[in-house]
Amino acid sequence: MNRPETTPNPTTSAVPAGNIREIEMTAYADDGLGLAGTLTLPAGPGPHPAALFLPGSGRLDRESNAGRLRMNLGRPLAQALAAQGIASLRYDRRGVGATRGDWHTVGFVDNRADAAAALRALRERPEVLARATGVIGHSEGAVHAAWLGAHVQPAAVVMIAGYARPGRQALYWQAAKLAATLPRPIRALLPILRRLAARQLAKVEATTTDAARIGGSRINARWWREQLNHDPRADLAKVRVPLLAVTGDKDVQVDPDDLDVIQRLVPDADTLRIPDLTHLLRRDPGRASVFSYPRQFRQPVDAGLLAGIATWLRDAMR
Repeated sequence: MNRPETTPNPTTSAVPAGNIREIEMTAYADDGLGLAGTLTLPAGPGPHPAALFLPGSGRLDRESNAGRLRMNLGRPLAQALAAQGIASLRYDRRGVGATRGDWHTVGFVDNRADAAAALRALRERPEVLARATGVIGHSEGAVHAAWLGAHVQPAAVVMIAGYARPGRQALYWQAAKLAATLPRPIRALLPILRRLAARQLAKVEATTTDAARIGGSRINARWWREQLNHDPRADLAKVRVPLLAVTGDKDVQVDPDDLDVIQRLVPDADTLRIPDLTHLLRRDPGRASVFSYPRQFRQPVDAGLLAGIATWLRDAMR
């Protein structure tokens, strides 16, 4: 890669992994809810530089897993960071894993507030060098990382597959890209499918509750309303800390061209468009499509990507 206030949280257990230690810790949100997570510490006495990891959208745990959809990003990223002497925290979202709550009632802004609380908790750990604590986000997490970069001043920000346009526009781009990858027989039904999708979206936007039942399914309606109306460009324009933005050119969920927007809004940012990298952070030389996701999930996250991010972050926080 090249350059182009919370009470300290209690430790419940520690598991050594070679020279790396994993400590179960709880970061307390503004409303007192405990966000269950894992603090990974590198070798040595510390205090260490550190990074908070924020996952993408959905009912994701600290490893970026949701049921059978197992991205398995959290631990490999933590290990790559530890290899560069960087501690890290990853946590279960509200209503997921060991964190209590109802995921359906959690908003986009709630996720952002929890991220800010987790960053404060990480900075207050005695093992962590508070002035050298950064944020890494993937997809939705990247958008929250940009907000933190603008308003909370972490030491550095890493955006992995983060969009740089209003949420509504990001959704429309994603829908169009996914539609183009559908098999030809299904594409003939696209006009009907688009009309159905527009009706469902209108119903979501007309809701006023945290959760709602749309099309027979209970959804986190407030998250959708807040995400559709959020424009990360305002935050990006205020970022004054080192920022790295990485997106794969095979991403069908976030437009790789948003890297150009990030570069324009954050002139000193480092941006990198990686050949064959998908939204799942695996390399795939074939045609970009969500239909390859089941196969990609059986592969590990690209190790070179994680190592490059860790190296960049190490240098940026010196």
